[in-house]
Amino acid sequence: MFTTQLSPSKREEALRDMEEKPLDILVIGGGVTGAGIALDAASRGLRVGIVEAQDWASGTSSRSSKLVHGGLRYLYQLNFALVAESLRERGLLLTHTAPHLVKAQPFLWPIKMRVIERAYSAVGVGMYDAIAQFAHRGSVPIQKHYSKKGSLELAPALKKDALIGSLVYYDARVDDARLVVNLVRTAAQFGALAANRTQVVEMLKDGNKVVGAKLRDMETGAEHVVKAESIINATGVWTEKTQSLSGSTGGLKVLASKGIHIVVPKEKIDSKVGLFLRTEKSVLFIIPWKRYWVIGTTDTKYHENRLEPVPDSEDIDYLLEHANSVLANPLTRDDIIGAFAGLRPLLQPGTLDGDKAKSTKVSREHTVTEAAPGLTVIAGGKLTSYRQMAEDAVDFALGKELAKRISCVTRSTPLSGAVDYEAMWEQREALAKKNGLSVDHVEDLLNRYGSDIKLIFKMIEKDPSLGKELKGAEEYLRAEIAFGVLHEGALHVEDLLARRTRLCYEHRDRGLAVIDEVATIAADILGWDEAAKAHEIENYKARCDAEEKAEGIVSEAEAQKVREQAVPITEFIDVSPQIDG
Repeated sequence: MFTTQLSPSKREEALRDMEEKPLDILVIGGGVTGAGIALDAASRGLRVGIVEAQDWASGTSSRSSKLVHGGLRYLYQLNFALVAESLRERGLLLTHTAPHLVKAQPFLWPIKMRVIERAYSAVGVGMYDAIAQFAHRGSVPIQKHYSKKGSLELAPALKKDALIGSLVYYDARVDDARLVVNLVRTAAQFGALAANRTQVVEMLKDGNKVVGAKLRDMETGAEHVVKAESIINATGVWTEKTQSLSGSTGGLKVLASKGIHIVVPKEKIDSKVGLFLRTEKSVLFIIPWKRYWVIGTTDTKYHENRLEPVPDSEDIDYLLEHANSVLANPLTRDDIIGAFAGLRPLLQPGTLDGDKAKSTKVSREHTVTEAAPGLTVIAGGKLTSYRQMAEDAVDFALGKELAKRISCVTRSTPLSGAVDYEAMWEQREALAKKNGLSVDHVEDLLNRYGSDIKLIFKMIEKDPSLGKELKGAEEYLRAEIAFGVLHEGALHVEDLLARRTRLCYEHRDRGLAVIDEVATIAADILGWDEAAKAHEIENYKARCDAEEKAEGIVSEAEAQKVREQAVPITEFIDVSPQIDG
């Protein structure tokens, strides 16, 4: 498979190309669902365009729990089909489509009641394992039970009175934002035309049929008229706003639910495994990454501005309280190095009337329907099932007969960086020596870029300064910043610090220690003058300041008002009728 860059010039070419020749499908929304749809459609040989009003994965898809999981809670609801679907998708990602990004992760479930809870959990997880083996055999190990002593050896951080034993089961973790970028890059390799920072401001109609859209390049203000046989709306919590551009009252209604996470340094929790805790409302995960732990999540109704949700003080206290209920050394606010919030797009009950339901594909987690002739809408779902959601959406947009003739191939399509990843992992020591890097750096690069690490090496060979570490974030190389612009579509400092890397929450200073260096690398590629570079730096600093202040405010509404004081990089234009979610 050849390599396609999501470079600034490729973005401009994509917008021109979309305007010059009609598309088979225009995808609106650059999160995991939209990116998956673009890949599905492009890999079937269709002429596809995908646009995103902000940056790739800038919404929910960079703010998730970063888990690929089957959904134990659905198993306890006896929804076996949904669990099987999710575990099948988990297996595909782990073993074939994205092994460089998705990693098997053991979780310890503390048991407090000797008979009832152990039996309850053992049966549930046992069924989970059995379904996993049926859905995708051998992708992760099966559960294992531990005594109290064995549990504390695995997780010394736990209070001795917090458990009488445990079981350890497996799910998987994923770098969610990088998954989305890889999906878009792979779609582009199959010919998809991709443009981030591009907003749909109007839908074009011929009679009652949607036949295209007017796009606004949020970087230049230029407008492009694009014709398309079909448009698929995959905008998550913005679903209603987007579908209203068609002038139709049909479609889906979506509620927003906020989930927040906090990040603490790796040394603050002494455990060889992740932790899974049941709470009075839901579940809590304590998830290990190489240098830190991610703790989450919450699940609360959300009615504020959906553009930039932030954790507030009450959210953070909730997570600390529940994590500390089992930790021998309690975490404090001073231990937190980062926090982030995302919005789940939940389908509102009773969305569809009886007539509309006849032209609708409904899953327990997601729904695909026709909001107007020519406009398909998909909403709900979760990151794990993005590929199945994409297949459902494209099949629906094409219609049964055409979908049979040009069927989905994404089950057997590895994402960019997946091919040869395992072989290169085994060669990591030799690669490090050959390229003058530490083995630690090569491991990090392989787990971010997979076999596309070869492109990183070529960049360093051409410009050795790119092989140096960022000063203040030594786990990243300067080449990764350049790669983010040249190959992954980053157009701003925020894109680089919040999504191409995760410095916005991996470091206590939110990445400010490296901002000048990052801005300089980006400026050299993007052609910023000193004024533009200074604006980028100040914009990101304002974001960091607003988020820090918001985390100290109890009221969610007040916290959001503080966050809104930081002006976004490109203004999101509200061109639709006001709809309350």
